[in-house]
Amino acid sequence: MLGSGKTLEFGALLLATGADPVHLPIEGAGESQLHYLRTFADSKAIIAKAASARGVVVVGASFVGLEVATSLGARGISVDVVAPESQPLERVMGTEVGLFVRKLHEAHGVTFHLGETVSRVSGRAVTLTGGTNLDADFLVLGVGVRPSLALAEQAGLAIDRGISVNEYLETSVAGIFAAGDAARWPDPHTPERIRVEHWVVAERQGQVAAKNLLSRRQKFDAVPFFCSQHYDVAINYVGHAEKWDTAEIDGSLDTCDCAVSYKKGGRTLAVATISRDLQSLRAEAAMEAELSPQKREVA
Repeated sequence: MLGSGKTLEFGALLLATGADPVHLPIEGAGESQLHYLRTFADSKAIIAKAASARGVVVVGASFVGLEVATSLGARGISVDVVAPESQPLERVMGTEVGLFVRKLHEAHGVTFHLGETVSRVSGRAVTLTGGTNLDADFLVLGVGVRPSLALAEQAGLAIDRGISVNEYLETSVAGIFAAGDAARWPDPHTPERIRVEHWVVAERQGQVAAKNLLSRRQKFDAVPFFCSQHYDVAINYVGHAEKWDTAEIDGSLDTCDCAVSYKKGGRTLAVATISRDLQSLRAEAAMEAELSPQKREVA
């Protein structure tokens, strides 16, 4: 049923509802002072505000927050990053990579306030939980997203911190599929049930889901991949490691020439690289070859 009340019949259905930004209630903050980055309209609103801004507080030290900090800093704006973690990106990439990313941003003028968050806003004054006052024209909040599950829940589909799907991206109801940020699927590389919030995964799942809507019965077994740009440094990441025993560094973070392998039980779950694109491709090919020995490693 559409919002207009019109109903449509279907033989197959795809739910690609994505995810919604987590909104933080901040005492004293007006709606016009708080910005989130999820849509093109959000991006244009931040750019418009940045045109006359002198200082911005970014809440969150993960990918969205740090990439926003990079963009604002390139516009000559003073940026303060506030986050509860002890290092940026620590949960995803570990302490050593997090420290490297922090130093990189600090070298470009970003000031970090870690281990705390924003307690209230009064005009331009942003007060942190530790008592520090910052001056800001507006705030950008990048504190994560939640999968959009309302339609799936109303339809009675199985939910597991996302829309639960099988290896064909089909939900608990035959003929209904899910893909993208909202879907949690059995990852044959881990093997665990995972949900990944990166556009390459959503794009590849959309391609597989389209075939399966047409009864092709193709398994989704692509290796997750994303990249993150920080000034002139790009970090590529293949695989998926929510938890790991060791993070082995080959090369040097300080010289921006390295590969970091995230391992659990001696098995490589993910690899992050800087200035080593070929090694990143080889790592992806090796992970694919684990499932399909016929796939050759990149020469």
